Amino acid sequence: MKKMIKLNDTLKISTEQGFPTELDVNKHLETPYVLEDFEGRLFEFHKTKPRVYPLPPTRTFLVQYIDGKWIKWGHCLIIEQTIHNGETTSGKFKIIKIYEPEYMKMATKHDTPEGCSYF
Repeated sequence: MKKMIKLNDTLKISTEQGFPTELDVNKHLETPYVLEDFEGRLFEFHKTKPRVYPLPPTRTFLVQYIDGKWIKWGHCLIIEQTIHNGETTSGKFKIIKIYEPEYMKMATKHDTPEGCSYF
């Protein structure tokens, strides 16, 4: 059986898959995070199925996945990625852009599949 490798411009991950627990949507809506809050930090992710993400300097969209809903947080750079036995993908990323709350809401509402917006 053929295995498909997906090409992705979006890193859509849940907390269990490695979405940074430091990013809390309710806190961000009250007191917005700034990029400097995450400067110099690397985060790890793991996904089922083989996936390929753009390598630096090309940005990847960073999306939090919560109970079937998406939150578009901003951009990240995939610093490292490994496909394990053609079955799963893991890697490391750094955050390079955090959307302001109003932009986050608009991007999430307008740039996610029908019915998937968190807002």
